[in-house]
Amino acid sequence: MKDWSQTLTPPEGQDFWVFGYGSLIWNPGFPHVEVRSGFLEGYHRHFCVYSHRYRGTPDCPGLVLGLDQGGSCEGLVFRVPAAEGVEVMQYLDEREMVTGVYLPGWHDVTTETGVVTAITFVADPEHEQYSGRLPREELIQLVVQGRGQRGTCRDYLQNTVHHLEALGLHDPYLAELLREVDARQVSDQ
Repeated sequence: MKDWSQTLTPPEGQDFWVFGYGSLIWNPGFPHVEVRSGFLEGYHRHFCVYSHRYRGTPDCPGLVLGLDQGGSCEGLVFRVPAAEGVEVMQYLDEREMVTGVYLPGWHDVTTETGVVTAITFVADPEHEQYSGRLPREELIQLVVQGRGQRGTCRDYLQNTVHHLEALGLHDPYLAELLREVDARQVSDQ
């Protein structure tokens, strides 16, 4: 496993930003003093990470969101006060880097009041948990079956869709996926 300690070191004595595109939007879990809508170029939100812990198991994996190459992504940026920086980075390391499936990095995110540089967790296409672009039926099946320490993939998907819509950040890909997952669960009963 790679050592991300330098990347996950907060800037000394300065507030910093964290970009959220999935569960960080509705469950950041860390102290912050400001939240803004943000637009990230070069990556898009995609169910491309096999979940073996939070939303699945090794024997019955689920899928969770990752930032995948190409396109763009609307999300939120959270400003973390300098005094909380070390603790927040430790929390993010434990939460996001538990299996090393993400590549943490500092990326420019455009907000309504200017560009901020935020710590961002991008899916590592070289990692064994990176699913890439799965056939639609397989993707739906993994979301339907996924259940782990933090609940079901379906609930994760629904929470993300509902919170994005409440923020005015409609994501047609996720909204359609939720409809398909719900239809599959009804037909499987």
